[in-house]
Amino acid sequence: MAKAQKARHIGLRSPRSALAIHVSVWISKPVLTRFLCFLWCLCMPALALAEPRLLHHRYGQTEVSGTPQRVVSLSFIGHDFLLGLGVTPVAVRYWYGDHPFGVWPWAQEALGDAKPQVITGGIDVEAVALLQPDLILGQWSGMTETEYRLLSRIAPTVPPPEGQTDYSANWQQMTRQIGRAMGLEERAEAQIAKTEARFAAIRAAHPDWQGKTAAAVWPDQIGAYTTADLRGQFLEQLGFVNAPDVEALAGPRTYNVRLSQEDLTPIDTDLLVWLTVSDPTAALARIRLRPSMRAFVEGREVVADPELTGALSHSSPLSLNYALDRLVPMIEVAVDGDPATEVPQ
Repeated sequence: MAKAQKARHIGLRSPRSALAIHVSVWISKPVLTRFLCFLWCLCMPALALAEPRLLHHRYGQTEVSGTPQRVVSLSFIGHDFLLGLGVTPVAVRYWYGDHPFGVWPWAQEALGDAKPQVITGGIDVEAVALLQPDLILGQWSGMTETEYRLLSRIAPTVPPPEGQTDYSANWQQMTRQIGRAMGLEERAEAQIAKTEARFAAIRAAHPDWQGKTAAAVWPDQIGAYTTADLRGQFLEQLGFVNAPDVEALAGPRTYNVRLSQEDLTPIDTDLLVWLTVSDPTAALARIRLRPSMRAFVEGREVVADPELTGALSHSSPLSLNYALDRLVPMIEVAVDGDPATEVPQ
């Protein structure tokens, strides 16, 4: 009777219990341990992918989990950084120019056949909501704190980095912030290292540039960029010193210093880069005192066409490489000490 009861008891065990008995009998502890470790390793990428990232920014902090699939870029230049990291946003913010989807030539290959929606004008919270994003990037966007609070109800939203204003973050900070938001920190750091190495190689190849003064100037309103701006920072990364007289006129957060037609001495530097968006010849012709400047007389001017100007204005890893390809040969001729050599355009 007892044997029959025991048999019935065993027969009522659940399949899970039976399996446990089978495993305990046939698999030794060392083998089972190795098997469980193998399963853990298989799960590790998925676990790492789901790891939440905390991003600190000017309005507080934002937590992003997993890998965002529908990214809306509200930054005027942010899509460049995303495309450089291999991420195609579902929507981009139009700045200027007539390029398809607001994407300039240096990033067209990275865009491929994708057709992101183009956002024009100010930040329309309702329009962003209709895009059903799972991440909203707003560095270099002019996003207000009120807009940030509203957008955060739609999806995790990332404004400029902590301690930065609307347009003061440098390209390294923006690359890191976007890379972290996307869970692509290693790719972002590799991209930064590669771009910085190229700047370092150019500085090493041109010791005569180091310490010379330079200015990047918008000719239409004679506005000189400071080192609070990406364009002023670019010249310093090549080893030049951004126009000291311009810096002296600027406040701590001043991106551009307007100059009078009657006094161009602050920009009469060892290298003068004119940035243009339409007709360079017409823009420069309106500057009456330009022919009296030493930079003009000694042939130390570089006139950037609209595309080169756009590359410097975007200052993403993609556009910086484009700018260096074109601008370095122009600077070499401009500062060679021979006014007779013609600077290529």
